[in-house]
Amino acid sequence: MITLKKEKDLVFMRKAGKIVADVLDMIAEIIRPGLTTAEIDRAADKLIRKAGATPAFKGYRVPGISRAFPGAVCASINKEIVHGIPSSERHLEEGDIISIDVGARFSGYFGDAACTYPVGVVATERKKLLDVTRGSLENALSAAKAGNTLGDIGYAVESFVSPHGYGLVRDYSGHGIGTHLHEPPQIPNYGHPGRGITLKTGMTLAIEPMVMAGAEDVEVGHDQWVVMTVDGSDAAHFERTVLIREGEPEDLTPWTWA
Repeated sequence: MITLKKEKDLVFMRKAGKIVADVLDMIAEIIRPGLTTAEIDRAADKLIRKAGATPAFKGYRVPGISRAFPGAVCASINKEIVHGIPSSERHLEEGDIISIDVGARFSGYFGDAACTYPVGVVATERKKLLDVTRGSLENALSAAKAGNTLGDIGYAVESFVSPHGYGLVRDYSGHGIGTHLHEPPQIPNYGHPGRGITLKTGMTLAIEPMVMAGAEDVEVGHDQWVVMTVDGSDAAHFERTVLIREGEPEDLTPWTWA
């Protein structure tokens, strides 16, 4: 069931979202070649807990996966799309791109957002992938208003991405969010205008385009978590949690565009 949030709910969702935004802004400052994804994870965990929240992903379980997710963030490099497990063995290299997905729980409410960062100077092709993916999220947000539909959001992503010849992740999607990290509805990054459920004031949605430079086939790694492109092409991921209103949505995770 889709829940419409009231002001008493939004007080806590704004706080959870601000904590997530602060983490992503902090990571933008520390990203550099040589840094490990475990170091990123520890910095995020520390900031989340210092703010009085708990990492939403740490210990998260999914049916069919034997191990709980062990990190405070998902750290996915280059061909990895989402759900990369932080590791002291994964060192960032000059020219990499890395997606960091962050979730926080504050007073029973969740915030969730993601950003893909360049590590040092990246190739022109990788910069374009980041720009297009981020642009698709901006386009989706412009469609996320009361009276529009989920199909309008999906079409806003797909119509922005497809002309560039990039692939879209179709097996994973955005989602509702509130007192649970994942709530109805699912929000595909493709669709047709005017189709799907109608957006209503008070809905809180995590909108998250996941775009691949190559084909759309994906696979899950041996760790049962990380999702990767089959052809080894690069991937990017951007996400914001928003509140649906009559006009433009309210960004509940106001991290700073790079």
